[in-house]
This record gives sequence, C-alpha cells and structure tokens, in this order.
Amino acid sequence: MRNVLRELRAEQGWTQTDLAARLSVSRQTVNALEAGRYDPSLPLAFKLARLFERRIEDIFFYEE
Repeated sequence: MRNVLRELRAEQGWTQTDLAARLSVSRQTVNALEAGRYDPSLPLAFKLARLFERRIEDIFFYEE
C-alpha cells in the first residue's frame, strides 16, 4: 500500500520521532509505514487521518 505520510509529516516540520510520539507508536513503526513495509491497523489509520485532518483514503492508496 502506498501512502503520503512522509510528505504530510514534512509539511508539519515533524521528525519521525515527533510523529511517533503523537501517535503513541515507535519511530520504527513510522519508518516502516512511510517505507510501505507496514500497513497500519484501522485504529492507527484513523489516528493518522485525524492528526493530519485528512480522509484515510487521501493518505493511503491501495495498489494491486
């Protein structure tokens, strides 16, 4: 699954550590999400959407 987390995080001027703290996850989780190696749980996807004031489908894109 592709996402725009890195871009959204950069717009805010946050580091991966900053974002991880806001989400209550590890920096490694943020890194894996941004790299597309990890698909978020539904609760985490909702947290991200609320944090960035976007719809989930505006952050994550399914590629077949």
